[in-house]
Amino acid sequence: MPAAHPLPLTLGELRNSSTFPESLLRARTVKDEMRSNLIALLRAGQTVFPGIVGYEDTVVPQIVNAVLSKQNFILLGLRGQAKSRILRALTGLLDERLPYIAGCEIRDNPYHPLCKRCRDLIAERGDATPIAYVTRADRYVEKLATPDVTVADLIGDLDPIKAARGAQDLSSELTMHFGLLPRANRGIFAINELPDLAGKIQVALFNIMQEGDVQIKGYPVRLELDLALVFSANPEDYTARGKIITPLKDRIGSEIRTHYPENLEQGIAITAQEAWQQRGQTTIEIPQYVREVVEQIAFTAREDKKVDKRSGVSQRLPISTMELVISNAERRALTAGESLVLPRVSDIYAAMPGITGKLELEYEGEMRGADTVVQDLIRTAVGKTYDRYFSGIDTEQIELWFNLGGTVKFDDNQPADAALLDLKEIQGLFDKLSTLDVKLSDPSPKIVAAAEFLLEGLVAHRKLSRSEEHGFAAPEPTSRKQEKQKLEIDYDDWQRQRRGGRRGGYN
Repeated sequence: MPAAHPLPLTLGELRNSSTFPESLLRARTVKDEMRSNLIALLRAGQTVFPGIVGYEDTVVPQIVNAVLSKQNFILLGLRGQAKSRILRALTGLLDERLPYIAGCEIRDNPYHPLCKRCRDLIAERGDATPIAYVTRADRYVEKLATPDVTVADLIGDLDPIKAARGAQDLSSELTMHFGLLPRANRGIFAINELPDLAGKIQVALFNIMQEGDVQIKGYPVRLELDLALVFSANPEDYTARGKIITPLKDRIGSEIRTHYPENLEQGIAITAQEAWQQRGQTTIEIPQYVREVVEQIAFTAREDKKVDKRSGVSQRLPISTMELVISNAERRALTAGESLVLPRVSDIYAAMPGITGKLELEYEGEMRGADTVVQDLIRTAVGKTYDRYFSGIDTEQIELWFNLGGTVKFDDNQPADAALLDLKEIQGLFDKLSTLDVKLSDPSPKIVAAAEFLLEGLVAHRKLSRSEEHGFAAPEPTSRKQEKQKLEIDYDDWQRQRRGGRRGGYN
């Protein structure tokens, strides 16, 4: 609704204003308002939820249907699936500003006041009643559900101090301290992680959602609140910490399932949008294959049997990982005096602290250790990304150089110029980098990053080996590798026997 200038500042001016017609404000609910503005967006072909990537054909149409149906709805999904962001984006379906009676705690409709204070004020001052305006952002109220939330937090309570100061009886509405729900009147009220809300508190939402009847300390107070109620929940919460009670689920109009990005391109787009990449005057260039490896880690983790699938792998994992990858490359560039910050695959290994804390491991993963699991995930992600660029490329000459005793050792701290000198020793290496659109005339950080990616891909496919002591080298002989694996298996058996309380000895 377009705003007129100057805005009406009294009830009389509001009545004579064409900007906020009485017939519209008196009859239209917040759900009507959201529906009307949504219809205008759809007719104009505009994006309903800007910044939400990957839900265009799945989640967004279902939310649109719920809003068009004027329903309350719940978003069900694992962590890191933009549930809270979507709920907050619903404010885009509200008017830019809305008039209410100035000073009212529940932002009463000037033409249909609910609280006694506003009714008395209009009776006393009539058309001179002052009017104020609330913006769309202030019409969104969010509450994170926790077991300690009380009915008083949501609905309200009697305030003895207010009663004493005003010489009011406790049964008077003027002694009421309003909770979050009344203060969200004429707006959107969101509850995050609904199953964490105690069952008796969920019961308190029943009448608010349909009848509008509220009891405060045994005193019946009828508040016909105008609200759009939305919720979010993690499906795992139904069994892990709590559940949504059946009568409340029955009152929620739509149950909408969210999901992780369906393909790598969507994940890369989300990470590029959310990660902090622009850092002042620093020139940062992120190779596409580095973006793909970072995103592939999350996709690989979601499929790995050592990672708890019920907990999920948040989209925050690639976002925080990308930030740490850039920071490690930035640290190297600052130390070496390089003007270009260009991340390498080794920077991804340096970003492991951004990965380990975001994975819930199964028993097998716990036994192997978080660091080992994450290293395996990175190596697998590098291998899959390597195949997209170097599938069918002959690397026999490179492998032969290493098999003849060649080794190259450099780490994420080594300046690009020094690393480039070592890499030039590898026969046939630079010829293969044209696949990545890299030439010898390019800046040294770009060449080194591409070469390291190729070598890491060969390591992932076990055509080379890499260790902290020797760097990149020929793979270990099969017999030696088998002997090493046998020792690891024997050690694991000994550990299991030890945990089981069995003792060795002669029988």
